[in-house]
Amino acid sequence: MLSDREHTTFPNFDFAAGELLLINKPYKWTSFDVVGKIRNSLKPLKLKVGHAGTLDPLATGLLIICTGKLTKQIDTFQAEEKEYTGTMVLGATTPSFDLETEIDATFPIDQITEAAIYDATTPFIGDIAQYPPAHSAVKVNGERLYVKARLGEEVELRKRYVNVSAFEITRIELPEVDFRIACSKGTYIRSIISDFGKQLNNGAHLSKLTRTRSGNFLLANAFEVADLVQYIRSKKEEATNS
Repeated sequence: MLSDREHTTFPNFDFAAGELLLINKPYKWTSFDVVGKIRNSLKPLKLKVGHAGTLDPLATGLLIICTGKLTKQIDTFQAEEKEYTGTMVLGATTPSFDLETEIDATFPIDQITEAAIYDATTPFIGDIAQYPPAHSAVKVNGERLYVKARLGEEVELRKRYVNVSAFEITRIELPEVDFRIACSKGTYIRSIISDFGKQLNNGAHLSKLTRTRSGNFLLANAFEVADLVQYIRSKKEEATNS
């Protein structure tokens, strides 16, 4: 659960048999950073550790980690619907559709009304087509798109079809707009936000994103990485000294 270390309680884990761990991914960590940190804390056990659904480095929130035999079920967990909350900024775009890259164009926002913002969500609800951001982990010919993008190489983006079951505007304080989105596996929230700006005949980029749910698993029940690693190490010390 999300709390300070003194009040975090843990079950009796059996990592070898297989555990599903709910982790609150820190800001600027990659999903693989989290996997690596947990895997290293479990040494000298040589266990499989993997995650069920990548989060961008600038995103925070729920990351499902599986260990041991439970890694065989990663695809099942990854396929479940996800829910996110976040903040977009209207009136400016970036090549990565978020804050990873600098603003490349600006637009006046005086003409944008609250009614127009609420109405602009409608085309994004249901089955929609979207292109992944050029700065993304999607592979083209075996290479990640973000690698090509950082080298300045142009790539042909392939359209993908996803489902958005909810797109709710929760706060408007221009240029910032807060939102909640529930969507299928493989949905790029950054692409939705970029397209949302275009829907308003304007520009938009993502400034904050948190995954709050994956399937029936909630961020409210997640552990902090540092808490979990400290707990694992303390258990190993107890076993060594006993």
